[in-house]
Amino acid sequence: MTERHSRQSFLGADSERILRDAIVGIAGLGGGGSHIVQQLSHIGIGTLVPVDPDHVEDSNLNRLVGATDADVAAGTPKAVVAERVTKAINPKAQIIPVIGRWQEAHLELRRCTCVFGCVDSWTEREQLERFARRFLIPYIDIGMDVHAIEESEFSISGQIFLSMPGQPCLRCAGILTDDLLAEEAQRYGAAGGKPQVIWPNGLLASAAIGLFMQLVTPWHPHHRNFAYLEYDGDNQSLQQSPLTELIRRKPCEHFAADELGEPLFEDIAPAG
Repeated sequence: MTERHSRQSFLGADSERILRDAIVGIAGLGGGGSHIVQQLSHIGIGTLVPVDPDHVEDSNLNRLVGATDADVAAGTPKAVVAERVTKAINPKAQIIPVIGRWQEAHLELRRCTCVFGCVDSWTEREQLERFARRFLIPYIDIGMDVHAIEESEFSISGQIFLSMPGQPCLRCAGILTDDLLAEEAQRYGAAGGKPQVIWPNGLLASAAIGLFMQLVTPWHPHHRNFAYLEYDGDNQSLQQSPLTELIRRKPCEHFAADELGEPLFEDIAPAG
């Protein structure tokens, strides 16, 4: 193991190679996604596929890791900021930045060891999960929200969900519902961004990286194939959802076992 990653030796004797060989996609490079990129770069992921159609704006600077005033002035794409952050930390990493919607990066994303979903739209999250199931890719979804309790009082919440082929999905957990999709469709094109601050993004991203590390390295004796964590931003707590065991015991009704996987996957998967 190299000196750079010697402090990670507890992850397993072969962990440096495992992480170097991993290909990780990040869909959405705002507050949460930019934290994910930074941490993946530090732990030694060999190939990153950061995807986002947007450019840096002034309103992003309260939470977008690596972005500067100069990026606002230049209209730097968020994917380029992600590439710069990664190369500054790990010059040996391969970066495949995509300045566009994640659907435009489907050929790159289907090669991934894991995909992180850091998007705001419920429709995008549903499509991302379906894409990941189709190609048998672990999908880690993170999200946060700020709810108005009263006119001048607000509550912060969030969640992290590990969606694996054959395991419970976002609909099983009630995170994604037809009502949410319908409500979003009615608001399509409405102006205004959602409230966002850096500390919930950082906490959720860090926990999501922890789930990923349990997936790909042998450091933890209990290999996870499903996880649902809830964040209470008012009490600064992150814990397993009380629904976890109930959801785990029920078979997924939204992705049938015999529908898992791309029928032509062997024909379209990259060689090697």
